[in-house]
Amino acid sequence: MDSITQAVLGASIQGALLGRWQGRKALLYGAILGTLPDLDVIIDYGDAVADMTYHRGFSHSLFVLTGLALLLTWLTRRLRHNPGYSAQRLFLTVWLALITHPLLDAFTSYGTQLLWPLTPIPTAWSSIFIIDPLYTVPLCIAVALGLLCGLRDKAAKAPALALLVSSLYLGFTLSGKYMAEQRVETELARQGIEAEQLFSTPTPFNSLLWRVIVLDGEDYHEALVGWFDDTPAQLERIPRGTHLAAALADSPAHARLAWFTNGVLRYDQLGEELVVTDIRLGMTGFHPFRFDFATLENGHWRVYDDIQRLPTERGDLTRLQLLWARIWQPNVQVPLLAWANELRRAPLASSSRL
Repeated sequence: MDSITQAVLGASIQGALLGRWQGRKALLYGAILGTLPDLDVIIDYGDAVADMTYHRGFSHSLFVLTGLALLLTWLTRRLRHNPGYSAQRLFLTVWLALITHPLLDAFTSYGTQLLWPLTPIPTAWSSIFIIDPLYTVPLCIAVALGLLCGLRDKAAKAPALALLVSSLYLGFTLSGKYMAEQRVETELARQGIEAEQLFSTPTPFNSLLWRVIVLDGEDYHEALVGWFDDTPAQLERIPRGTHLAAALADSPAHARLAWFTNGVLRYDQLGEELVVTDIRLGMTGFHPFRFDFATLENGHWRVYDDIQRLPTERGDLTRLQLLWARIWQPNVQVPLLAWANELRRAPLASSSRL
């Protein structure tokens, strides 16, 4: 999730558990703890694929953060002992402020290595977009009330109430994900399509309209499914270019990217370059993680030693307005295939290789 959300989540947790004793400082301490795991972004891991796939690694590990919570509890009790609350309460507060960061990240589509140094496929429950105002706003209101009124009297209950509302909202997003996948699976069965894999994620900034990806050999299907739809899901078949992946069979970077994304990738030849796109993130045709992996030389692919991430556009307001209209009006046609085909064009602000 975005940094603001993580900060107000941590602040709300510490405000709810220790605000009675720490006052407004609890909000500051919690915000710091809530954003601490993302400090790994300052580390340069060597190339674009490594930077992506090592992010949300050790610093988001439940094991590492539990150890850090124990250390911080011990240091705090030793240096700034407060007889008003127990060491157990302090540990619980610090631990929750830290581990809720990666747990919330795991609800997004990116992939979070909760069990690092173990290496299962990173967790991506993908039930909430990376920025979702409906999740964040209650927490922001609680923190604002705490800063303005202090954590006394009625305002003291605001952080706990906001945490309850936000947690219930997460539950609602999971039900939306289940709804979208069930409708697509029904349509797959009707058409006799045996999916290799199915991945669903909310469209930008909401949890009412869902984007569902179905891997199917050389192609993949995409569908938009909303809570207010009254017709079967419509699947768009899109070329995935998986035959190009053979050129990357000996590439450790590609193997790591395939592991990190669980294989939800698309391959395109742009001129003389082989570009690999993580199609889980962003929106159809607008994906933030696209990598220039290889170049064609004398009829053979030469894989680069240093993988570069291609610049991407974020789309425009017109497309967001179209998606917004699609939420409420299922008959609105969203040109998923046309948007997806835009990935076959070289970026306008192209890298030095393209």
